[in-house]
Amino acid sequence: MEHEARPPASFSSLRSQEPVNQKQGPWGNTLLAQRTRFAGNSYFWRTASPRLDNQSRIPNTPGGMSEPKTSELMETIVSLCKRRGFIFQSSEVYGGLNGFWDYGPLGAELKRNIKESWWRSMTLMREDVVGLEASIIMHPRIWEASGHTSTFSDLMVDCLLTKKRFRADQVELQRGDAYFYAGATDAAAGKESQEPFSVLVGAGKHPEYARKVARQFYQQRGIENPALLGERAEPVVDSARYNPENGGLLTEPRPFNLMLKTYVGPVESADNLSYLRPETAQAIFVQFRNVQEVSRQKVPFGICQIGKAFRNEINPRNFTFRSREFEQMELEFFIRPDEAVEAICGVVAKPPGPGHPGEPQPNWGWQIWHQYWVEERLRYYESIGLPRQSLVEYWQKPDELAHYARATVDVLYKFPFSKRNELGELMGEELEGIAARSDFDLSQHQRFAGKSLAVFDEELKVAWTKLDPAKQAELRERYTQARLKYLGKVGETPEKAAQQAAADGESLSKGYYVPHVIEPSAGVDRLALALICNAYGEDQAPDDKGKLESRVVMRFHPRIAPVKVAVFPLLKNKPELVRKAKEVRDLLRPYLSVFYDEAGAIGRRYRRQDEAGTPFGLTIDFDTLGEKGPDLQDTVTLRDRDSMKQERVKIADLVGLLTARIR
Repeated sequence: MEHEARPPASFSSLRSQEPVNQKQGPWGNTLLAQRTRFAGNSYFWRTASPRLDNQSRIPNTPGGMSEPKTSELMETIVSLCKRRGFIFQSSEVYGGLNGFWDYGPLGAELKRNIKESWWRSMTLMREDVVGLEASIIMHPRIWEASGHTSTFSDLMVDCLLTKKRFRADQVELQRGDAYFYAGATDAAAGKESQEPFSVLVGAGKHPEYARKVARQFYQQRGIENPALLGERAEPVVDSARYNPENGGLLTEPRPFNLMLKTYVGPVESADNLSYLRPETAQAIFVQFRNVQEVSRQKVPFGICQIGKAFRNEINPRNFTFRSREFEQMELEFFIRPDEAVEAICGVVAKPPGPGHPGEPQPNWGWQIWHQYWVEERLRYYESIGLPRQSLVEYWQKPDELAHYARATVDVLYKFPFSKRNELGELMGEELEGIAARSDFDLSQHQRFAGKSLAVFDEELKVAWTKLDPAKQAELRERYTQARLKYLGKVGETPEKAAQQAAADGESLSKGYYVPHVIEPSAGVDRLALALICNAYGEDQAPDDKGKLESRVVMRFHPRIAPVKVAVFPLLKNKPELVRKAKEVRDLLRPYLSVFYDEAGAIGRRYRRQDEAGTPFGLTIDFDTLGEKGPDLQDTVTLRDRDSMKQERVKIADLVGLLTARIR
């Protein structure tokens, strides 16, 4: 077969859009049902993505190609996800359920590959990390200890007119003239409302608009023909008190707990109240003792978990980026407190500078461990196809840190919908957070459960006896003060905190301490979306007759591509070709995910697999059958997705060749 040339790329839109019909979903979410036509006259219905920054560009467009704006790019990606079977809206036939998503055949394989890749890098390739799979519903006291029942909330506001809910920090600042009303009356009905209300009227709108909105507000309160009372107007600048959609007044911000409630047992009572877990980390902490004992691990070591989590987000947005049901990949890596490191090694090593610090050493303190895991996570993302220039390493400022955190780095990906800085550069959205969480988590569960989660360190006990008394006193005092600081923050009385901290300091001298933890926590769904956005590209390729046509291609790294190789018989009406192609398919299936396709022209089959992100295609032709002599018999054409180049490969060599290129 002829090699596919790769001409200079240029952007060409593949779609034409028909009018948009707006309708209200059964769960209060407005759906923009948009019928979109692609090449091949295939149709589908989808929920349109939000309109985004129109100045953004494709971050990884092949060279020389014109670049669509962000909103166009995200709409195209959302459409592709539906059309090719990556992601569907949950409960779509019922109008959809806001904040929930289903993964189709390709999306399910992509997520599985992401999770397997992460698990392999975290556990199979390391001696110091073991795994855990915990239940989604756990004892409600766990969430009291972690602070989720009291502090895990967002500030929200509601529109007094429509009851629509917003996160307070996401309300756009507005300006205009605010019209205030003291109430309304209906003299004929003898009804009156003294509830105050106001409406913001922006530039270009007549004051009568404010009166119309106000009358709707009072009609909802039983005043059928409201006569407005006490109207006055005043200018407003940069206000977040009004609904950007209608100008109506918003409620004062109030906390909204993000945990989803459920009941365990047959009776729905306060005694049976529980929660769907909002994160997977707490299960690791409460099982720390069991896992350490059965795995015979010594600090430093880690426990990792992949699992579902649930958060009742006020405003799910940006496709799958912020959802109410999602999967997390979390590692809790337990380390010695610096005082124990210093007692054992004589000195606590700190990062020598930026970059990866190298292989772990016994004298590492929490700072270098934290930097180590930041760099390990960045290396991982590069290994699955996210280039370093698409990522941002954001160090949280002191006023942004959680009260228990010593340092936190957010690894951001430059999504097309990310905000831009003053230079017009994409700032990125969070893929993963790597936090140095001190000993807060284990300490909290130790307090609430009344069971010790301290570890005994034989090396520390032996080393302590070799220290001079002055050094012992110094380390004991530092550890005591650190424990006193923690106990004070969580509300213990000064007397009890001092007593407990002193006991903890004495325990250190006997070889006991509560481990500190470094936590890399990533989202599977966010990473899947980042990989989809990063992989998307458009260029031109010749069809079966050599004519250039637009090509959509998903350039997934072979390691995480949903399908690794596609197998095609050149013609489906030649039984000998079909039979041989199925033999090749069956040969590869035990080792790779394989897709078999015999429908349509070979060029069209290539295009379908390019859109699915399949890195390799195998075509069985008449040369495979030996019609041109024994030299090419039992060889196939191997096509590369990205370069579109083709080579002849022996069937006997396929397994070794493909597995090597994929891994």
